[in-house]
Amino acid sequence: MSIKGRKVSARGREERARVNEQIKCKDVRVIDADGNQAGILTVPQARALADESGLDLVEVAANSDPPVCRIMDYGKYRYEQRKKQQEAKKKQTVIEVKEIKLRPKTEKHDLDFKIRNIRKFLDGKNKVKVTLRFRGREIVYANTLGAEVLKKVAAELEDIATVLQHPRMEGRQMSMFLGPKS
Repeated sequence: MSIKGRKVSARGREERARVNEQIKCKDVRVIDADGNQAGILTVPQARALADESGLDLVEVAANSDPPVCRIMDYGKYRYEQRKKQQEAKKKQTVIEVKEIKLRPKTEKHDLDFKIRNIRKFLDGKNKVKVTLRFRGREIVYANTLGAEVLKKVAAELEDIATVLQHPRMEGRQMSMFLGPKS
């Protein structure tokens, strides 16, 4: 099995670019090594033209009618494609959602400690989900004490954070999303 002709799709699985003998269609639009159009040729004529210049015939646009093939050094083409993918990967920023869990009766010192952690997460350009969990009969305080705790957290962090989603109940817990200010 030859590894020649591999392409990696956006989903990460490999697709193959057809090269030389792998091209099975009747006619192709040919672009020569200089980037000029050579016109619509049959595949054997296009392959002969590629062999003449000592390069490969590579199908670059299979979905067009007729398919577009380019005369190029295929090894160099694959190398450049991999480099482009690596550069794109370097420029990607991954934004994580960190979660901080609280209780309605969390003491002031513990709350300050959790707020300090939220600050660290926001400084790292991450989003934060602040979850307030209610157990047993604490659910009675959801609209009063619970909303008050989350508002206090938002007020403490308003200098570096924006509220992406205001506090809302999800079953027995109330949650709020915070994001870093731009």
